[in-house]
Amino acid sequence: VQLQASGGGLVQPGGSLRLSCAASGSIFSVNAMGWYRQAPGKQRELVARITSGGSTNYADSVKDRFTISRDNAKNTVYLQMNSLKPEDTAVYYCNAVIRRTVVAAPYAYWGQGTLVTVSS
Repeated sequence: VQLQASGGGLVQPGGSLRLSCAASGSIFSVNAMGWYRQAPGKQRELVARITSGGSTNYADSVKDRFTISRDNAKNTVYLQMNSLKPEDTAVYYCNAVIRRTVVAAPYAYWGQGTLVTVSS
């Protein structure tokens, strides 16, 4: 199983970016999917998470600015980021809890990370 993230880049404060992360490989089911971020010198933190049923939760720092969504048919999770601030600068990692077979236990997989830089 692989998670391939894309969509990072350089954006000015107040701008927008959309991140995507697609899961591929031997997949029976995908449970929760989410985005985490890690800024220089800081610990990795949860940004947003979405269950297979569509329930979402967000870090307080991104509420009302970021929106997480998913396409279950494509095993893909998205993160729409609006009104970006310099403090949003970080490497963003996608995460997905996946069962590879009907009898396999769920396992958390990570994407490779994509850099988001918010700067003028």
